Amino acid sequence: MSTRLPGPERRAAVVETALRIFAKGSYRGCTTAQIAREIGVTEPALYRHFASKRELYIACLDAVWERVQVLWQKAIERETDPSNWVKAMGKAYLEARAAARIVLIDLWIQALTEAADDVEIRRALREQVREVHEFVADVIRRAQQKGGIHADRDPDAEAWIFISLGLLSTIDNRLGNIVGDEFDSIIASRRAWMTGKTA
Repeated sequence: MSTRLPGPERRAAVVETALRIFAKGSYRGCTTAQIAREIGVTEPALYRHFASKRELYIACLDAVWERVQVLWQKAIERETDPSNWVKAMGKAYLEARAAARIVLIDLWIQALTEAADDVEIRRALREQVREVHEFVADVIRRAQQKGGIHADRDPDAEAWIFISLGLLSTIDNRLGNIVGDEFDSIIASRRAWMTGKTA
């Protein structure tokens, strides 16, 4: 990484590299020395941007959530039918994850492992999961207002189910397709429940 980059750009480059390393490995398995080497800086230079590995990891969580928000917002903007908004969000996420561009749930699974022992990671993960839930619930409420989702469906409950399906898809991916074709059936069932549509 060039030392001529302005501070914010250097910080963003550090997060980008760390995000890739964390996603391939694990929080405990990755070291700041490894991240610094990959970036091409010394550990002291890395610590000028982040006081600890924990702080860098939390910055990675924040960065990937920002990407997911942009991804979902674009998916909604492209979809004119509000009954398809949740479907479009799920499809966009799965496609981005398959292309290794989005690793939100992967980092969540790592953070869950750390949450038992690390209060700060637990706090950051709790806050982020709540933010994701609020984003999804808000999309569902907006779709209900436009008649795309049945008015009697509970947006908060449906948002939690949406997040749970994201976790299930990641677990399925990591364990070698244990859910298989049933996953598509689960999605179709949820869609029919929410919108009355089967396609």
